[in-house]
Amino acid sequence: MCPSCESDVKLDATPRQNEIVECPGCLSELEILGLDPVLLALAPEVEEDWGE
Repeated sequence: MCPSCESDVKLDATPRQNEIVECPGCLSELEILGLDPVLLALAPEVEEDWGE
C-alpha cells in the first residue's frame, strides 16, 4: 500500500529489498524497505552534488 495515497501497489513476483517501484495511483516513487511483511516508503529524492 502506498504511504502517500494508500493505493494498492502491485509488486513483481520476486520483489527485492531497496528496489524502486512506482505507485499507480499518485505516481510516487516508492522504495521497498522490507519483504516480510512488505514495507514501502517514499523513495529519497536524487540530489545534485553541484560538482563537489
